[in-house]
Amino acid sequence: MPHQDSAPRQVGSCAMVIFGAGGDLTKRKLVPALYHLAKGGLLSDSFAIVGLARSDRSNEAFRDQLHEGIRQHISEPDQSIVDRILSNTYYIAGDYRDVGIYQKLRQKLTETDSRHATNGNYLFYLATPPSFFGTTVNLLGQSGLLAEEDGRWRRVVVEKPFGRDIDSARSLNLELRKVADERQIYRIDHYLGKETVQNILVFRFSNGIFEPIWNRRYIDHVQITVAESLGVEHRGTYYEEAGALRDMVSNHLFQLMALTAMEPPVSFEAEAVRDEKGKVLDAIQPILPEQVLTRTVRGQYGRGTVGGNKLRAYRSEPKIAADSSAETYVALKLLIDNWRWAGVPFYLRTGKRLVRRATEISIQFKRAPFMMFRDTGVGELDPNRLVLRIQPKEGISLSFGAKVPGPTSKIGQVDMDFSYAEHFGNAPRTGYETLLYDCMKGDATLFQRVDNVETSWQIVAPILDVWKALPTREFPNYASGSWGPADADELMARDGRRWRRPE
Repeated sequence: MPHQDSAPRQVGSCAMVIFGAGGDLTKRKLVPALYHLAKGGLLSDSFAIVGLARSDRSNEAFRDQLHEGIRQHISEPDQSIVDRILSNTYYIAGDYRDVGIYQKLRQKLTETDSRHATNGNYLFYLATPPSFFGTTVNLLGQSGLLAEEDGRWRRVVVEKPFGRDIDSARSLNLELRKVADERQIYRIDHYLGKETVQNILVFRFSNGIFEPIWNRRYIDHVQITVAESLGVEHRGTYYEEAGALRDMVSNHLFQLMALTAMEPPVSFEAEAVRDEKGKVLDAIQPILPEQVLTRTVRGQYGRGTVGGNKLRAYRSEPKIAADSSAETYVALKLLIDNWRWAGVPFYLRTGKRLVRRATEISIQFKRAPFMMFRDTGVGELDPNRLVLRIQPKEGISLSFGAKVPGPTSKIGQVDMDFSYAEHFGNAPRTGYETLLYDCMKGDATLFQRVDNVETSWQIVAPILDVWKALPTREFPNYASGSWGPADADELMARDGRRWRRPE
């Protein structure tokens, strides 16, 4: 999200408490992101980290773990910055369900206030299994750690998945809001920390040549692709419960769709942006149970060969049932019932073990009239396509037709291409820098609001219900290293369209 400040400013003093601090997220993403903020002069000198996890370790052992993460994920770190962060880092061992741990935490935070001038401002980051979200926040509330007094702030960051269906999401929301105000709850989606995702709104609303044609009159359809070349790796237990629809569609893909389709907000203030995103989700045409089989596709990867390497099937991965029905691929067709997008289909897809890793939004415009080319050598006119590449090759490209040099009329497709790395350079980032910075500033623009979360679950509820009632017998139905199941191509072919293949 673009910040309205003329220049980024250093955040105020605070302590960051990480529940589940012994996990991979802390070492690989959170602490490197804090390092980048400190190096950029955006992290207060009055800052401290308190890690809390179940395994028993000393402060020094925890600091060594974080130091190793910095060495692994940051090239040539500035040791003075590393030392500053680590010297302000502490650890508490205990069970998240134990009331006594929160008394120890309260005491430790009082010490950081005194020792590091953190001034009673606390950011609680829940990097725990989802089953602990409600309990942890409830006990924080009971311990008085969420009470805001004398200008001090207390905020809670909740990692995904936020519920596993509409009922569990509502239940979790109710549980959190018993002890915390909605403005204190930051439901994080790390995709929104990517610069290219935040650039969607800047691209749309700061360039006068695109906004007038960003509607049903000129756009034929939109494709949103989140393709992963890796399999489930070490996430087998989680994936058996979640599947691709819960893991990716109800959060990441819906957020990309909302940013692509939303109306211009009155400002970049958090509530203005989230209001407009919410209107998009509210306007998505419900998928009726009888439409699920024709407007959605699910898949599960089987064996395959990529670059001479044999890849195993999902059902052969660790901690996966031999007859698993969990989907590793989803494709669906959605329609938005509003004036701007009436009749324009949005095709969403995500999958594991696909040809390559790529996240992009492809805007395909309607074809120009062919009549004036009827008596030329031109066979047909290709549509213009605007592609917003989110990862890994961040950038924007626009394809259009140009005359091929020569005495005859031939049209070739050419691209105007913008690369983030070439134009702005490759600044080291984890994707969490902006999100953590905004949390400390109190800017909730890039975080999901309660109504947006629940609406997203309502959209996918009929799909989950039908898939549960009618388990597929076709799994595995696509080979590792392919672009997914044949049914996904058929989904597009029924509309006379086809998927774009990311490069």
